[in-house]
Amino acid sequence: MATTRLRLSSRSKKTDESSGKELLAGPPRTSSLAAPTLLLTGHEAEIHTVKFDPTGKYLASGSFDKRILLWDTFGDSANFGVLQGHKNAVVDLQWSDDSRHIYSASADASASMWDVSELRRVRRYTEHQSFVNSCSLSRTSQLLLSGSDDKTAKIWDSRTKKSTHTFEHKYQVTAVCWSQDGEQIFTGSIDNKIRVWDVRKNLVTLKLTSHRDTVTGLMLSPDGSYLLSNSMDNTLQISDVRPFVSGNRCVKVFSPVVHGVDQNLLKCSWSPDGSKISAGSADRFVTIWDTASRQILYKLPGHTGTVNEVDFHPFEPIIVSASADKKIYLGEIEP
Repeated sequence: MATTRLRLSSRSKKTDESSGKELLAGPPRTSSLAAPTLLLTGHEAEIHTVKFDPTGKYLASGSFDKRILLWDTFGDSANFGVLQGHKNAVVDLQWSDDSRHIYSASADASASMWDVSELRRVRRYTEHQSFVNSCSLSRTSQLLLSGSDDKTAKIWDSRTKKSTHTFEHKYQVTAVCWSQDGEQIFTGSIDNKIRVWDVRKNLVTLKLTSHRDTVTGLMLSPDGSYLLSNSMDNTLQISDVRPFVSGNRCVKVFSPVVHGVDQNLLKCSWSPDGSKISAGSADRFVTIWDTASRQILYKLPGHTGTVNEVDFHPFEPIIVSASADKKIYLGEIEP
């Protein structure tokens, strides 16, 4: 049974004016969480992915135990549902924009669409021939993008079981992402490159080549202008993907982001206003950087295994992290 535990943060001292005695008091709260830090347990194996839904009321986590667990963000942060059906690890997931569906990528060579209210799978996408490493939804939630070890990325109409486009690569595709207008896709591969594809022409229009090892995670900035990438070269990079930009596209580098011997596909994320970024790391810390200054704002301990993904709440100063230690942490940060 999945459980939630409250964790107390460091306390400050106050003085009771009537008695003159010092009292212990918690720090000022910044969110609607039940406690400054919450520990969620229930998965039976490494957790590869975790994400808030667009409303911020719920979150979903996917694991090597082949399950997706659904959680309330607030109150007791209780586990209210389990999605089962994958035959291998769940390595990535995305919520639809109306929070009614979850899309998942799995090492069983398939992607799936799940009905959250009915706790059942409604569609399974099975054309890939090997592990599906990553998935991304278009802004309308009608098109699903997947990347696989079979050296292809595929676009699916979420209402059918057939793919509509296939993008051939020479090497395994480890990360995928949609552009804001839906006319381009971004794919990362074990050849260290990020490719920008024109969806209508099925052609590569740009290659980003500043990484020196496998690209493990991609995420577009909230305004659609910049692409955040995580790589086994132990860096996070921000690249300018606006059209007609000349010169070096890589505009910022953040390090170190540690990748361990497990070679997990560590993801990366932007805060909703674009002012912060975070990423999975094998150093067991949840690190948050200021986007403009590149300074580390937080380096949060607690996990005892590789942090595979960190996600920002859509409205409140809250983060969630998932780890190889089978644990999920919910915590508040400064606004």
